[in-house]
Order: sequence, then C-alpha cells, then structure tokens
Amino acid sequence: MKFNRLRLSGFKSFVDPTDLIIEPGLTGVVGPNGCGKSNLLEAMRWVMGENSFKNMRGSGMEDVIFAGTSGRPARNHAEVVLYIDNGDRSAPAAYNDCDVIEVSRKIEREQGSTYRINGREVRARDVQLLFADASTGAHSPALVRQGQIAQLISSKPINRRRILEEAAGITGLYTRRHEAELRLKAA
Repeated sequence: MKFNRLRLSGFKSFVDPTDLIIEPGLTGVVGPNGCGKSNLLEAMRWVMGENSFKNMRGSGMEDVIFAGTSGRPARNHAEVVLYIDNGDRSAPAAYNDCDVIEVSRKIEREQGSTYRINGREVRARDVQLLFADASTGAHSPALVRQGQIAQLISSKPINRRRILEEAAGITGLYTRRHEAELRLKAA
C-alpha cells in the first residue's frame, strides 16, 4: 500500500488545511521540538482507525480538534484525509475501481467521528480491515513513534509476536476469524 498524501485540517496544531506529500521510499519528518512532527504520525494513525485517545496523547478523542490559541479561535471539527495509490489494483476488490483510494475521518465536537472511503460513509471497522488486509494500519510497525523502539525491545513475547504477525500480513485474517467466531456464537 503506497501512501501519496496526507491532508490535515483542524487536526491538533494543523488548524489550516495542510498537505504532506509522501514520496516513494522511506519518509522521515525532521524539525524542532513542538513543530508538529508527532501530530503528523498521529493523524495517520487516527485516519486509519485509531480509537484510543490515550494513543493520541489526549484525555478524550475530541482533543484532536484544534483547541485555539490567543490569536486563533478553536475549531469545531477536524478532518484528516489519506490518499493511497491504487494504480496496481492491489487493494481489496471493493475498492479496485479507482486509481486513488481516499480514506477520510472527520470528528465534530459532541457528535463523534465519521469515516469515508472514496466519499462513501463506512464503519470504523471497514477502514481498519482495509488497512489490516494490506498489513498496515494504526498500529503498524512501519509507523514508528517516539519511544517505540525502546518499548519493543523491553516488551513481552506476546506483544512482539503481535508486531511480527502484523508485519507478516496476517492480522486481517485474525480479525476476520474473530468476527466470524462472534457471529457463530450469536447464532
């Protein structure tokens, strides 16, 4: 899965619409403390279905919305759009009719989040499965955040196994199996 661009609007410190172009190869973001480097990574995780506000460094999910400054008022919503290159048609069959897949998540104060894939509203689970099938997602080992290497080294074997399974591309299979088991138990 090749990411082309990340668009942020009202997300944390990115109050104005901002585009991050993601070139082929390894992408790194470098800058001084407080410039928003971590916010870019969190925006990617958030649009891919991150549902833990603690992983977003907040006390609630609405903390991702620009809170305002002395010179700028707070926003009432935040939106992140991730553009994915699908020229080789390697996405799941439901999304293979387009060269670019557009995944977006928008949150409004006191109303919650909505997800869209190519403009069509979908469930959070649909977005998470799209990325799980491509061996990536909000918890992908390819998205390395501050302190994660030290955490990986000192983690328990079960946590290391989860990271290796995701890197191997089998996380989507486990997710689908778990959902099928839940449906069978409910029937």
